[in-house]
Amino acid sequence: MTNKEIWRIAMEQSAADSGCRWEDFTRSENMVVLSRPNPQARKYLQLPFFCDLTSYGSNIVASVSPEFAPAALEYISKYPVEHCFETPNLHMLNQALAQYQMMVCFMAEYFLPNAEKLEVLPCPYEVRLMEAEEFSQLYQPQWGNAFCAQRRQLDCLAAGAFYKGGLVGLAGCSADCETMWQIGVDVLPGYRRQGVATAVTSRLATAILERGKIPFYCAAWSNIPSVRNAIKSGFVPGWVQVTAKPTAFVAQMNGNLLP
Repeated sequence: MTNKEIWRIAMEQSAADSGCRWEDFTRSENMVVLSRPNPQARKYLQLPFFCDLTSYGSNIVASVSPEFAPAALEYISKYPVEHCFETPNLHMLNQALAQYQMMVCFMAEYFLPNAEKLEVLPCPYEVRLMEAEEFSQLYQPQWGNAFCAQRRQLDCLAAGAFYKGGLVGLAGCSADCETMWQIGVDVLPGYRRQGVATAVTSRLATAILERGKIPFYCAAWSNIPSVRNAIKSGFVPGWVQVTAKPTAFVAQMNGNLLP
């Protein structure tokens, strides 16, 4: 699979998520589209969006509810693309969202494999692939990034690093949509900085491509170790995304009680 094919498939998936055409992410002008449910969207997304901004670098596609469309258009028209995804400009978006009891919640960068550089990387430990039936007992806190207990039916493949028979590092993937599988990674504290994360990530990514799917990797911008792992494992920045949620939802995630 070529890099051109990988990026085309990723944009096609983002188009299903956002409610637009894949070509819209290659345009130079920003766009506002109305969000709507789509059975082809990533399974964990709660559609329709109230406000979601996605950019592959050249423009922004804002997928929004009808009532927020004018405010979204004003916002993405006022600032450069890159600044729409960071403060202080995001405060202006939050002010517009506040009228609807909404606020910015999720902010993430997504990575795609570089087919010309992706290769299986070594580490000091044995690394092997695991099918779903082999990791059914691994839904434990220390592997909370590799697997999601709430969506365990989507978890389909993993790569584990073992030392003396014990698992010390794990990369798992979930079949979030028909064409793309998302990778998550955990390494036990005593085994970090030894190449374990890159070994399991690159092994799993290679196996996903061999099965005809596109691996993708998500990290918060501030999670420097995770971003470094993505890059070392053969991934490159693909797209960025900001999603608004109800203020009550954000407060619940923060463990706060609304007044």
